[in-house]
Amino acid sequence: MARALMIQGTASHVGKSVLVTAFCRLFREDGWRVAPFKAQNMSLNAYVTVDGGEIGRAQGVQAEAAGVEATVDMNPVLLKPKRDTVAQVIIHGRPAGDFSARDYREEYLEVAWRAVKESLTRLTAEYDLIVIEGAGSPAEVNLRERDIANMRVAALSGAPVILAADIDRGGVFAQLVGTLKLLSPEEAACVRGLVINRFRGDLSILEPGLRFLEEETGRPVLGVLPFLPDLGVAAEDSVSLGAGIVRPEAELEIVVVRLPRIANFDDFDPLLLEPDVSLRFLAHPSLLGMPDVLVLPGTKNTVADLQWVFESGWAEAIRGRAAAGMPVLGICGGYQMLGKDVSDPEGLQDRVGSFTGLGLLDVRTAFKPGKVTVRRRGVVAGSGALVELAGQRVYGYEIHAGETACGTGVAPVFLLEENGRMLAEGSSQGLVWGTYLHGLFDSDGFRRGFLNLLRMRRGLPPVDFGLSWTRYKEDGFARLAATVRKYLRMEEVYRWLNLGGGRGWICAGW
Repeated sequence: MARALMIQGTASHVGKSVLVTAFCRLFREDGWRVAPFKAQNMSLNAYVTVDGGEIGRAQGVQAEAAGVEATVDMNPVLLKPKRDTVAQVIIHGRPAGDFSARDYREEYLEVAWRAVKESLTRLTAEYDLIVIEGAGSPAEVNLRERDIANMRVAALSGAPVILAADIDRGGVFAQLVGTLKLLSPEEAACVRGLVINRFRGDLSILEPGLRFLEEETGRPVLGVLPFLPDLGVAAEDSVSLGAGIVRPEAELEIVVVRLPRIANFDDFDPLLLEPDVSLRFLAHPSLLGMPDVLVLPGTKNTVADLQWVFESGWAEAIRGRAAAGMPVLGICGGYQMLGKDVSDPEGLQDRVGSFTGLGLLDVRTAFKPGKVTVRRRGVVAGSGALVELAGQRVYGYEIHAGETACGTGVAPVFLLEENGRMLAEGSSQGLVWGTYLHGLFDSDGFRRGFLNLLRMRRGLPPVDFGLSWTRYKEDGFARLAATVRKYLRMEEVYRWLNLGGGRGWICAGW
């Protein structure tokens, strides 16, 4: 039977996902077979498992850090918001339907809780250690009776809880003390230690506050973690999405339209590695300028975001730049928007009807019940906007609703492997192209080749900085684990778990 450790937070985006990632790698380094777990996740950044299941992107990355294959049991319940009060509910990797917040809480929550218990049972039978991530804050008193992601999971798993807070936001003492005050005595008893995250500055100035926390709460401060940028760990949702990276010396500029319901925006993380690239996420076209490529990203609600594209002035800007010869790329929902129209006869996206697209690709998309979730491998096709890269290997994943029919005016972008055959995917028309393939830029050769095509259009010579996205992520995992070892009192954690130190563990007193 596996032991469990749980990371909860005083709020959303205090670093829970990153801490779980760090512990997954650390315990793996110490010789334990470890798995991540998050009972219920609300995120539009999704990950596709080997068997085509859909889970939160963060749990997929945590599994990578743990050195194991991600499964749907690592995130049995995934909520993907479609509107302010409606979300698609994914249970064990498959869509269970769209629910309003009220209907989900009142009618479906016990079904979700059964899925949580089933998944945790399977994981604890297979692994030595489960590192559990909470959701939001455990102190939301209005949600306490229906919270299946925090203290209910701690009680089910018997996991000691580390409560984390983000000092970079300010008010860290109120965060920690206030959260504990709002927990019931039984819930508070689960919290064994405190962690302060994202500290910048002189630790000696903070030390009186640390003594106050220990005296006030009766719990040890396990440590203070420094602010660590550029870890290569995928963000969970767009609340943490920044403006990109602007490098004044960069020779290329890429602009991504920041759609209201942007999904899987970590597609663009590998581009941030490249020193000749500035990448901007832009919400309004007034600041567009003339970048080297304009990208329409994925979205959870193509119909609603397509209407926003027209209402916000983006449609005119995109069409104008395309007419002026600027390359335009659409990924997933963005690909659908580039077509002639999008039809939703059953209102699966938002509303019933047929909606005019941007008309830059000779394709039409229709929404029907069902969803494609599959990993892909293939090559660049020998035609279209990327013909110079013909034969270049690519890999990624599809995760979308809707079927796109291609007209005679487009050429395929990729040839993807499926059951021993190579199938055409994507559409290219002039310098405009679209694809359902997420994770394209994870492929180092394709990423650099694509950027060199943009350089050639500018009259610049091709370059290759020899960067590996996989190596960058591995370095990030290792740096996270090393930071936790350095700054947290891991001997306390190992005592709680009653596991001893594990392979390679060195600790005075053991």
